[in-house]
Amino acid sequence: MPDAELPRQLAQLNIARLRAALDSPELADFVAALDDVNASAESASGFVWRLKDESGNATSIRPWGEDVVVNLSVWDSVESLRAWMYAGQHLELLRRRREFFVPLASHHLVLWWVPEAHRPDLDEAHLRLSMLDRLGPSAEAFTLQRVFPSE
Repeated sequence: MPDAELPRQLAQLNIARLRAALDSPELADFVAALDDVNASAESASGFVWRLKDESGNATSIRPWGEDVVVNLSVWDSVESLRAWMYAGQHLELLRRRREFFVPLASHHLVLWWVPEAHRPDLDEAHLRLSMLDRLGPSAEAFTLQRVFPSE
């Protein structure tokens, strides 16, 4: 079956510029919550996959500099991602994001549709984030505020 005919899933990339080193006291609460937050994502309804290293998270994967952390995942729908993002411990950390991260001048989150079973890599994710920054929301790269359908 050609990719265009496969069911679609939602890929998301979220990047953040750290205010301090991960082992600093300033980020202690963030680091302490990572395992629980990642476990809650993996057990959430609609979760499909996430990028992780041998530690079980992605904090050592730094393609855009030592002070930039990435989160790359795939979900079955925008609704599933939203339901998880805005609940529980993740919501608590989200509310405290300015304590942990420096605001970016560009987008920090991009969404796009991928064929079922496709696992995006960081090159693909970077391309989507760059598209969003250059062109604004489109069917190829969009935000939670401006969602495009999966067709």
